[in-house]
Amino acid sequence: VFLLFFTTHEELQTLDVDDAFFSTPEDIAARALKPQGGVNFIRTFKKQAEDQAVNLPPNLDELVQNATYVQSPDNLVWQYFYNLKGSAEHPFPGGIFQWARYRRNTTGLNETEKIFSESLNKHENTLTLATLRIFSNGLGQPHFHFNANEMGYVISGCGQAGVILSGVTANFNIGIGDVIFFPVGTQHYLKSVCDEDLLLILAYSTGNQLETLRMNSYFHGTADHILAQLFFKKQDEFQKFPKPAK
Repeated sequence: VFLLFFTTHEELQTLDVDDAFFSTPEDIAARALKPQGGVNFIRTFKKQAEDQAVNLPPNLDELVQNATYVQSPDNLVWQYFYNLKGSAEHPFPGGIFQWARYRRNTTGLNETEKIFSESLNKHENTLTLATLRIFSNGLGQPHFHFNANEMGYVISGCGQAGVILSGVTANFNIGIGDVIFFPVGTQHYLKSVCDEDLLLILAYSTGNQLETLRMNSYFHGTADHILAQLFFKKQDEFQKFPKPAK
C-alpha cells in the first residue's frame, strides 16, 4: 500500500505504457520498436478492458518468469529514495517529527542523506515529506508556512485541527484516513484528543528548505512595548512568556 502525493493543483494527467502503446498507430509502433514479425506481431497485442496499471492479470505467474532487480549504486538510489522511518527523530514539546527534506546546512548529514537533500533541491516542483507524531493530548501549536502548501493524511489516532486567520476560524475533528489541507500562509494547529498518539504523514509543496513561523516565536519576537499597546497590559507582564526552545 502506497500513499502518493503529486505536485499539481490541476486534474492529474497520467499516461501509462499500455495506453501510449495502443494510442500509437500500429505501423508507427512497428517501425519504432522493430519486433520480430513486424506489424503482424504488433497486431497480436489486445487492449484489456480493465486498466492494467491497477488490475494485475490473473495468470501473472504464467506471464512473468523473472522479476528480479539488481540494486543500483547508492549515488543513484538516494536521489530517488529515502528511509524516512529510519531517519533521525526531531522532538518538540508534544511530539516528534521525522523529515525527508532539503537542508541548506548539511552538518550532521551522512553521505546518502546529502544526496537525497540535494536531489530534492535540484527539481523545481517537488515535495518535502514528514511524519508527525503528536503524543496523546499533545499539541502542534499554531504556525504557518511561508513557502509551501501542506497536505496531511491521518495514519492513526484522532485529533482536532484548526485554521486561524483574520476574521476566520475553523475547527474540525480528524481521524484515520482523513486528509487535511492548509494553503500557504494559513495559520493552523493540530491537537491529539485520543488515548493513543495522533500520527500523520505530511507533504509540503517545496523542494527548498521549509520556512515555518510558530506562534510562540512571533509572539516572543514582537517587542514587549508593542504587545503592551496591542493588549492593554503592562509591559513587564509579557516577561511571563518563556522564550521558545530552538
